[in-house]
Amino acid sequence: MRQGENSFNMIEKIGKSFHKTVEEETKTEIPSDERVTSIAIVVICVLFLFYSFAHYRLSTGFFTASYGTLEMVLLYGSIIYWIITSTVMILGRKDLSRDIDSFGGLIFATVGFAWVLIVFPFEFSYFSNVLPDFFRFLLRWISNDIARVLMLLAVIVHLVAAVYSAILRVFVYKSRARNNRLYRSSRET
Repeated sequence: MRQGENSFNMIEKIGKSFHKTVEEETKTEIPSDERVTSIAIVVICVLFLFYSFAHYRLSTGFFTASYGTLEMVLLYGSIIYWIITSTVMILGRKDLSRDIDSFGGLIFATVGFAWVLIVFPFEFSYFSNVLPDFFRFLLRWISNDIARVLMLLAVIVHLVAAVYSAILRVFVYKSRARNNRLYRSSRET
């Protein structure tokens, strides 16, 4: 009986937390920490694009022969998607950013990372080669096995985030519709 109560309490806490998140998401203002995070995401993604392009352009060996057009589109497309959604957030369009995330972006990134993980067109022993010699130690520790684990985690996190955010957006839209009905009915009386 005690374990059943604990499970019920946990489910109730999760439900309350979810509904609190829905209420926060119905607000249109963007907290400053989300803007700062979005700026950081844009900067990191742009740096990663330049870093990857340097590997590609200099033929360092990081990209293997199996790195083709599809892999390029999926890898860079996922990064560009983050730049787009973060830029939209920075510009104050929270709902549009969340909709892009929820109804396509996260799924695209999940599929992209999953495909790149399956094909794995990288050789991480060359990953630090475009850095100056005195900075190479920062990335030299990343092996192919570590990269695979990190990419698998990225696939799992994106998949969970895709499902969660789609459900959250549906509840946000329902909450807004309910609030609009209540507002209209209060004005009519």
